[in-house]
Formats: sequence, structure tokens, C-alpha cells
Amino acid sequence: MSIRFEHIAINVTDAPKVVEWYVKNLDLVVVRSTNEPPYMTFVSDQGRNMMFEFYQQPVGVADYASLHPVTFHIAFAVDDIEATRSRLIAAGATPEGEITTTAAGDRLCFLRDPWGVTLQLVMRARPMLS
Repeated sequence: MSIRFEHIAINVTDAPKVVEWYVKNLDLVVVRSTNEPPYMTFVSDQGRNMMFEFYQQPVGVADYASLHPVTFHIAFAVDDIEATRSRLIAAGATPEGEITTTAAGDRLCFLRDPWGVTLQLVMRARPMLS
């Protein structure tokens, strides 16, 4: 038996706009989408390692902006945390604190996308995935 991650679904208030922002600013690609409600759209990183599904149901949208960043966040591995953080802030993301370094040497920071969903940028001292 083989089991692996395929996608995590996130219900948002304006799925088409969210997808547009993530594709433009986080270099994601649309794998599959629908043009009618609930606008189910699957996006992946360039390597197609995993997908997120953004969709828009009228019920069940979390108040993402009220959630503490450690409660829920989408983490992205980056090569240059300072440049990526600055670029996302210029694109409408809001910083949630500064860049920190863990005891293991990992560099991390939190931001919120324009809809309040927390993003984490990660530069691992030793990558955990290939």
C-alpha cells in the first residue's frame, strides 16, 4: 500500500483572487481549476511535490486573520528569505514578526497573505525534503 500527500484544501472568500495572487507571487502553477462556484482550483509548486486546493464555499470560511500563526500556516521553502519576504510585502502581504533563526540554524518568518492566511518562509540549514 502506498499513501502520500496529494493536497490540502483551504476555503477562502475569493478563490479566483487568492489563486491569482499565489500564482503571481509564489511561483505556483494551476494544475486544475473550475470557472464556476465553488471555483475549486488546485495549485502546485513548480516541482509538483504537493498541491493546495483553494475553493470558495459560502460556509466554513475560517477567520484566518484571527488565528495565531502557529495554529495554521502554509510553509514555503525559499532560497533567499530576505528577498522573498520583501517581495511578498511589496505584493500586499503583511509581516508577522521578524526573521528568526532556530537552534538548528533554520531561518523562519511569518507573513499574512492579503486575506489573512499565514505563510511561513523557511530556509533550512539542512533541507528535510528532496
